[in-house]
Amino acid sequence: MEETRQAMTRAEKMLYHQIHPLKLATDYASGLGSCVLVWQHRLGTAMLLAFLPAIAASLLLMAFVNLEPYNASALGRYVRSNMTRAVEAQRMTGQIVIWVGAWLREPLVMGLGFAVIMLAWLSGVGRPRVESTLT
Repeated sequence: MEETRQAMTRAEKMLYHQIHPLKLATDYASGLGSCVLVWQHRLGTAMLLAFLPAIAASLLLMAFVNLEPYNASALGRYVRSNMTRAVEAQRMTGQIVIWVGAWLREPLVMGLGFAVIMLAWLSGVGRPRVESTLT
């Protein structure tokens, strides 16, 4: 007998939208653009560019896009097991380090921030998988 899955919860949508290509592209583009603006010491405009497109993409994806395929994917299983609040905080910390590096015009500091983000995303690679309970 086939099992029917109920509609995704808000917590599931918040998790899986992070790996949608539109969200990843939006975050990458707005992060890059905000770095250029921080480098120019245009902090207010940089923060608007950093956050408004990301928030809009998140809201639109969670409201209108079927994220179920991401739940069933290998990447979905990975984020379900590894994308904790602590990992999300590490990713944000990395972004802040990038902005500090841009403000100081220190590419090495920016590279360090990028490394922090990449390590956060990859922190679960090679670890045994533990299914989280989305609440």
